[in-house]
Amino acid sequence: MKPLYAILGIIISLTTLNGCMDFSDRKAAEQGFAGAQYNLGEMYRNGEGVVQDYKEAFRWYRKSAEQGNAGAQYYLGKMYRNGEGVVQDYKEAFRWYRKSAEQGNAGAQYYLGKMYRNGQGGVWDDKEAVKWFRKAAEQGHAGAQYNLGMMYRYGGRFIEDDKEAVKWLRKAAEQGYARAQYNLGLMYAIGKVVVQDDKEAVKWYRKAAEQGLASAQNLLGGKYAKGEGVVEDGKEAIKWYMMAAEQGHAGAQDNLGEMYAKGEGVAQDYKESVKWYKMVAEQGFASTQYYLGGVYASGEGVVQDYKEAGKWYKMAAEQGYDEAQFLLGVMYANGEGVVQDYKEAVKWYRKAAEQGLAVAQQYLGGMYASGKGVVQDYKEAGKWFRKAAEQGHASAQYNVGLMYAKGEGVVEDYKEAVKWLRRGAEQGHGEAQFLLGGMYSSGKAVVQDDKEAAKECARNNFLKQPSLNNEISPLN
Repeated sequence: MKPLYAILGIIISLTTLNGCMDFSDRKAAEQGFAGAQYNLGEMYRNGEGVVQDYKEAFRWYRKSAEQGNAGAQYYLGKMYRNGEGVVQDYKEAFRWYRKSAEQGNAGAQYYLGKMYRNGQGGVWDDKEAVKWFRKAAEQGHAGAQYNLGMMYRYGGRFIEDDKEAVKWLRKAAEQGYARAQYNLGLMYAIGKVVVQDDKEAVKWYRKAAEQGLASAQNLLGGKYAKGEGVVEDGKEAIKWYMMAAEQGHAGAQDNLGEMYAKGEGVAQDYKESVKWYKMVAEQGFASTQYYLGGVYASGEGVVQDYKEAGKWYKMAAEQGYDEAQFLLGVMYANGEGVVQDYKEAVKWYRKAAEQGLAVAQQYLGGMYASGKGVVQDYKEAGKWFRKAAEQGHASAQYNVGLMYAKGEGVVEDYKEAVKWLRRGAEQGHGEAQFLLGGMYSSGKAVVQDDKEAAKECARNNFLKQPSLNNEISPLN
């Protein structure tokens, strides 16, 4: 025979399911019946039969939890974790989740796993996270199955196990867990662990996309755009991109911008293209900010506007995007969209040059050679020209050769001059070809060879009296 308090707890649980609370419900809770206290907490948390009140919910959950009720312990942990009805406290959340988890509550096991994984509550331990995710996953908890799969997929060398990852992601996906469906689709798309299969990828992307997951909608759009796993269909691609884009997905917005610019799946519409690109740029994506700068600088599909171009280049440049830094430097050097300022030009050229952008190194060398924005310094010019030349920049190779030929910033050395001029000439640099022809004609550092001289000059499509160029060409 069940004890009286257990029978009363069952009766109270049943009577509260219809959303009504009478005096006997509260009385049983006040008499210390854990089931009644838990039910009363539920009613206050959900606003069922009473005005919703998290503080009251917390009070009754705590009373029940302190008597060992696993469900109440779980909700008490959740309220501490979310700061509902109580000041947020991860340590307390951790403590109550653990109590509930140790009694087998799958929800508590799942959240305890998350807290171990994220280091909330003061303890970070991936192995413990896996342990608790597994306990919940084995009870069929889809969120735990997904997280367990992801930990096996990306958990590092002590945890990573691709077969286990697929197994648990599939279990969660088959329960309709959208993020698991999306990640399973990714695995089929790239052929990781599973045999690469675009049709399977599309199948899982679609399931997640139909639940509204923006990242899945974007990739499904991509499959339609490329005809991978489905018949190529620009309109269907636009449909899925649009769904994701309207949720703020930057990748989808970027894809829409490209499709409107190219007229793929929709009528070509530069204004619409710019609209979507701006949404991406405004989220801080440097590559799109750089692209927009180029659109306004060229006037492609918009009214040419150097000020607007400069605005977007600067946004990208300030994030360290090297090509934007270089073009912002060009705008300051030329006074396009900004007040001409050689010092600012040098500043931005230097930032890009220090990241290894060859064209910026060439232009920075030119500024040192001409003394614009800096004190004229041929040694410094030669340093930057050489950096660009070693990356194969033809104009820089010409300038290095010219400096060796003239002994500016370096010791005069015709052999080095010929070496660098030849490299530039072989890339079709006209001035390098002409100067190299002049050196063959005069026999400087090479055996005099009028045929070779004529050949180099002919490659440049003109013949001149051989002489060394008097000026360094910094802006080629």
